[in-house]
Amino acid sequence: MKFKYLIIAFSILIVFFLLITALLPQLLPSPVQAVDLRYVTSPLLIFMTVILVCLGIFLLINYRLFLLLEREDWPALAYYLEQKIFVKGKYNTRLVRLLASSYMVISDYQSVLKLENKASLAKKSVVEKNVLIFGAARVISGDYSEAAVFFKTHLDKGRLRKRDREWVRWFYGFSWLLAGAFDKAEHEFLSVADSCDDALITGISAYFLVKNLAKSSLRQQDCLAAAEKGRSRVLGALKRLEGWKKEVKGTENEIHIAIIRKYIDEAGVWIFSGKDTALPDKQQVTTKQITADIEKARHTAKYKADHEASHPIISDKRYIQESSNIKDTE
Repeated sequence: MKFKYLIIAFSILIVFFLLITALLPQLLPSPVQAVDLRYVTSPLLIFMTVILVCLGIFLLINYRLFLLLEREDWPALAYYLEQKIFVKGKYNTRLVRLLASSYMVISDYQSVLKLENKASLAKKSVVEKNVLIFGAARVISGDYSEAAVFFKTHLDKGRLRKRDREWVRWFYGFSWLLAGAFDKAEHEFLSVADSCDDALITGISAYFLVKNLAKSSLRQQDCLAAAEKGRSRVLGALKRLEGWKKEVKGTENEIHIAIIRKYIDEAGVWIFSGKDTALPDKQQVTTKQITADIEKARHTAKYKADHEASHPIISDKRYIQESSNIKDTE
């Protein structure tokens, strides 16, 4: 549903409630009852009025942002956010994450790194709260070793939130896998599959141990045992494939999840298939396949960005500055 329709529906609901609250005392037969009811409803009436006013102000301030998001006009959205962040200096977590995501959608990975550098100078905490996006830009652009170093640096700092830290640790191992440093990737996935509290991270770690790392590992049995333990832990927590899909749905809008979504789905099927993990799976997922999938995702996003850039409205900076349909109320 469109943003404006959601806001309108919510506003109508609040106005309706305000009218009921205001008129109800008039319908009571006794004046004393009406006075008593007013004492009860007046604070609520004031509270709801304040909510309505705040909602209106919020809508006016963010109207352009909502409209560009609704249109999925990523180049124009990126330009709008650049004015907010670089020109006006509003380096807050939400805007930086949204701008980085917009750059990722249009495959402008160099701009993601430039944003990271500027944000680290202006407000380091913003970068620390968006490590997964900045690291994902390195992964999808093919800088696997640099991505691993980046993730390791932030792991060592110890300032990450618990859930972010678990995903950063997984992507640290994944980056080494893509870089061909299988011993380092194996070490991380063995540990994650054994001890991570997140079902998705545990499951996909176990999946890569069986489908990729075990076949060529000098510690093959350790890989298979850790994979089976990880799968058992996921089965114990989620019970059915529907539970796995529900977990995935809760994270599917995250950029770092989109990069590996194919393997998350495959991991879910493998975990709940009941296949034996005593031996490496014959249907291997090679590192070459993984990098090819990432390359394909990069080219798909680039094609979409180029297609949108050819539209007469999308990606025109003058559209942001001159359009009478998007009034800047700030």
